[in-house]
Amino acid sequence: MSTSIRLAIDVMGGDFGPRCIIPAAIRSLALFPSLHLILVGSADIITPLLAAARYSADRVTVVPASEQVLADDLPAQLLRGKPDASMRVALELVRDGQADGCLSAGNTGALMVLARSVLGMLEGVQRPAIMAALPVAGHDCHVLDLGANVDCSAEQLFEFALMGSAAAAELTGNPNPRVGLLNIGQEVNKGAREVRAVAVLLAASEQLNYVGHVEGDGLFRGEADVVVCDGFVGNVLLKASEGVAGYLQAEMRDAIEASRLLRWVSPWVRRSLSAMRQRNDPSRHNGASLLGLRGVVIKSHGGAGEQAMLAAIGRAVKACEADLPARIAQRLQGAR
Repeated sequence: MSTSIRLAIDVMGGDFGPRCIIPAAIRSLALFPSLHLILVGSADIITPLLAAARYSADRVTVVPASEQVLADDLPAQLLRGKPDASMRVALELVRDGQADGCLSAGNTGALMVLARSVLGMLEGVQRPAIMAALPVAGHDCHVLDLGANVDCSAEQLFEFALMGSAAAAELTGNPNPRVGLLNIGQEVNKGAREVRAVAVLLAASEQLNYVGHVEGDGLFRGEADVVVCDGFVGNVLLKASEGVAGYLQAEMRDAIEASRLLRWVSPWVRRSLSAMRQRNDPSRHNGASLLGLRGVVIKSHGGAGEQAMLAAIGRAVKACEADLPARIAQRLQGAR
């Protein structure tokens, strides 16, 4: 792999589109000296925005795309329609070796279907999984699946564990991450049939540092580095954790505003809590990996602002530097 990372960004995706994504992309050039950006979308929109920015022109390429994937587009229809959609073009750049990875804030279902069609799956992987890092006690916990697969067999959950362990090892530098199975109790007889069945497979695996069942509160106490669940449970967990973080921040602001004494000392309180707020800010954890594909694909939250998009670019760069698909393929090969 070359020392330069070429990242294709679908600038037409997300709630805020190019006017949010392009400023974040330009800022990322200063943070990642090895990064070369390939901005995919409407040239009529991208060119004026770039003209107003200061950047190294030799590190940015614009690839025009005349169509856009919309939030209400049905994923299955996109397999036949919109051949020049910016999301599809960005994925094709990865497929053709012109980019090391793709980042999009567009329709999640569309990105999953198009990525699977354009890039294909790693050998032996039945379904791709969405993995993101959540802030927990003392470190980040990588959780998957976060919404790609509502119903999962035991074999698929086992694949998720292998992929998540390999990805976490590469992204964090921890060669032996602890893998837990999200469940409603720690007893071996708890949980749905598929959860009980995959627990047997995980416990028998010599490739995994399996620590057993992890309950929801245990996840946030940092009992595992990788937590596996089906996409329905994972998506509820993700949205609930984001909601709780926002709720607590709002409660803190209201408490300060309601007390004259707290308002007076609020500058000191805010400074003291600054590190905690930053660590638990959802925008700083934006960017989920689509694992199991023959290429690096990162999904940004659709409502991501500039700071959140910058975080997603950082995660894409790490995934490209680690060559995650190759590392996951090696792990899966060793499991057979």
